Amino acid sequence: MEHIVTVQDAVTAFADFLEPTAAELDAIETEMPLIRAEVELLDVQIALLDREPSELSTRRLRRARRRVLAARRELTNRSAATAGEAA
Repeated sequence: MEHIVTVQDAVTAFADFLEPTAAELDAIETEMPLIRAEVELLDVQIALLDREPSELSTRRLRRARRRVLAARRELTNRSAATAGEAA
């Protein structure tokens, strides 16, 4: 009879290396408005895949695209300002 041995020790031995660092979590938090805007845009695009776009859905798509562009602009400006302070 063979004994079944768990590999949990081998898997959890590297668990500390799998967790994001504080710097990575801060970067994600900084990018969260852009991530939310892109998810909203994707939701609108998915909703429009199987139907004819109406005036309302066209406006919703335009607003979602503008939110993504605004979030990208803010993130870029914030990154440029941070880089300018560091220099």
